[in-house]
Amino acid sequence: MLFNSPQFLIFFPIVTVLFFALPHRFRWALLLVASCIFYMAFIPIYILILFFTIIIDYIAGIFIEQNQGKRRRLFLIISIISNVGILAFFKYYNFFQANYAGLARFLHWNYGIPALSIILPIGLSFHTFQAMSYTIEVYRGNHRAERHLGIFALYVMFYPQLVAGPIERPQNMLHQFYKNQEFNYERVKNGLLLMAWGLFKKVVVADRLALFVNYVYRRPTDFQGVPLIIATVMFSFQIFCDFSGYSDIAIGSAQVMGFKLTQNFKRPYFSKSIDEFWRRWHISLSSWFRDYLYISLGGNRVAKWRWYLNLFIVFLVSGLWHGASWTFVVWGGIHGTFIIVSRLTTDIRKKLENILKLDRLPRLNAFKKIVMTFFLVNVAWIFFRANSISDAFYIVTHLFSGFGNLAANVTNHKMLRANITLGQDRWQFLLAISGIALMESIHVLQSRGIGFLQVLSRQPIWLRWGLYYTIILVFLFARTSSSQSFIYFQF
Repeated sequence: MLFNSPQFLIFFPIVTVLFFALPHRFRWALLLVASCIFYMAFIPIYILILFFTIIIDYIAGIFIEQNQGKRRRLFLIISIISNVGILAFFKYYNFFQANYAGLARFLHWNYGIPALSIILPIGLSFHTFQAMSYTIEVYRGNHRAERHLGIFALYVMFYPQLVAGPIERPQNMLHQFYKNQEFNYERVKNGLLLMAWGLFKKVVVADRLALFVNYVYRRPTDFQGVPLIIATVMFSFQIFCDFSGYSDIAIGSAQVMGFKLTQNFKRPYFSKSIDEFWRRWHISLSSWFRDYLYISLGGNRVAKWRWYLNLFIVFLVSGLWHGASWTFVVWGGIHGTFIIVSRLTTDIRKKLENILKLDRLPRLNAFKKIVMTFFLVNVAWIFFRANSISDAFYIVTHLFSGFGNLAANVTNHKMLRANITLGQDRWQFLLAISGIALMESIHVLQSRGIGFLQVLSRQPIWLRWGLYYTIILVFLFARTSSSQSFIYFQF
């Protein structure tokens, strides 16, 4: 079930009203049933995959807690293999099969293992990582094994964040299901406003930007220069609005019922380095890889060359986590390279700032870092969005070509407009730019400690409700004609 679908518009208020109407002891069962219905709206039979991993991890958690030494580790390994095995089969079988088949053809080997016609279960990577975090935390002694099977199943399947996160830890979520959540008007109102903000980013901004991005990235070799730059920058905002919009709706819908989910985004395009970008982008996934893979590899407590290798491995795995395609692996490798080069050039960059006197102009220096980081992130996004490696390399090598032809035809307003609006109506283009401008203006206020909801709550009631009705009108008239699935659902 999509957050931006008519079905959810009916599903959410019914579940929420029932949640507060039922006694506390029955609420976990309601949420579990609702989560099953929510997930089964996609491919019903795949609910069995979730049930299988839930049973395995529930039993493994108890046995991990009850045993010591090698037996304790054995049950952790069983849990991890079960989760990773299912993920590998559904998500990566055909990817590796195709690559092995290609290698076999090149080496003239006989290779008869066929590809399979399987559909990736929606959100598999997310709830797999959430389930794995539970058994790992129990193994490390950071959390007690959950004895209530229904509560544990709800931890894995909680519908607001089931499909695309945030990826929660047991320490943050499990205890909340035992707490009696009372109705609180301010909390419910703020949760609904956060959901509305997420829907705005998705249906008004992201879905509209998709029209421009798809127009160019569908056949990028038809373009060069300005159209490629505009489409790439628009994709940066599309994927942010799409994914952070989902997170806002997830966090807001959970907040309405009294549950607190992890913040997943923190104005990532205001980052002054790639390091900082990954502390602000998809925070729950970045922290997952840090705590469970990077530290397990030795982190920075090893020789310098090994430290760099650990960083690169983490980003390669992160790229592969996002999708079974070499474009995602290269995207992860690019970010890993950015991080390593940043570490290697720290002293040089500081000396250069002193020579250029940028250290005496902190605002200008900060702005320069933000622009540079945004540029590097955009270059990496090309590989994330491109349909193939060859398409990505074409875009990278043709971003800054064709300006001579553009300058020669600068008086041809029709051609100039076509290069800028990417085949779309100019009003669509203006709406897209206005949506980005509004969002970033609010982000600027947030960076200065000015919370939009706090400011709104201090306004007269007529102004607040006028804004609420305006938001509804915006959804009705500014949304695109066709709603699109969330980008991260494919992961």
